[in-house]
Amino acid sequence: MYTLSTAFYHLRGSLLPLYDEREAAAMAHEVMGHITGLSRTDRILQKEKILEGVALHQYEKSLASLVNGMPMQYVTGEAWFMGLPFTVDENVLIPRPETEELVQWIVGDYELLHDDINILDVGAGSGCIPVSLKRFLPAADIASCDISSKALAVARKNAEKIGVSINFVCADFLDQERHVDFSVYDVIVSNPPYIPVSEEQNLHINVRKYEPSLALFVPDDDALVFYRALAVFGKSHLKQGGHLYCELDSNHATATLELFEQHGYRNAELRKDIHGNQRMLRVGSI
Repeated sequence: MYTLSTAFYHLRGSLLPLYDEREAAAMAHEVMGHITGLSRTDRILQKEKILEGVALHQYEKSLASLVNGMPMQYVTGEAWFMGLPFTVDENVLIPRPETEELVQWIVGDYELLHDDINILDVGAGSGCIPVSLKRFLPAADIASCDISSKALAVARKNAEKIGVSINFVCADFLDQERHVDFSVYDVIVSNPPYIPVSEEQNLHINVRKYEPSLALFVPDDDALVFYRALAVFGKSHLKQGGHLYCELDSNHATATLELFEQHGYRNAELRKDIHGNQRMLRVGSI
């Protein structure tokens, strides 16, 4: 039998082999709030309340998943991004704070413009990038593509949930024959796969075991394959005066910048994330 208090401490303790104490406590609070529908304050005030029925079943199921390494966001089915609640499951990557910084860069560059702009996001995933851009740049016309129909189903659900309109397209971006299906854009943005396969074992179990490999990994002998495709695509699909933005693997940041410069892009700029790593790139049209 668990009270709200003992359930929290048991969950936190069970997570300590996988996470540090602070992260384990934060996850336990988040999951307990999801299960009970109570705020942290209310759970403290009702700490002797017995966990039973549906809530107990959810708790036991969540505990089993979490100790096996499942990310908390997949357990609760939700991840916050740019202050917005996104539905997530194992078909999409969990939105991350570094990607928020990429979106903020674009919003900062375009929020004061009065002209309508059109944007293409390459690699929709959960839809966190295109949906957030549409929320903060409501006049923009935004399209987003992904090779995974299951990921696009999640992205469409999030667009509907948050109340924005996005043109989602199922396409393999590495297939250059599909490029003719796309328009010309003021902004192209992508957080593409960029982790070499050989680095898989270096990842935390919650990423390695549960997040979709299709959205994470690239061949060891061609780590820049998606950036090269973006550079080629942008030559015919980025408007004069437009910008292309991408999230990067910090280990290949300089090589990625040089790749775009070799293709003729101008005013290339690398930007560090909150941790001081080179993780974002903006280049101007050719």
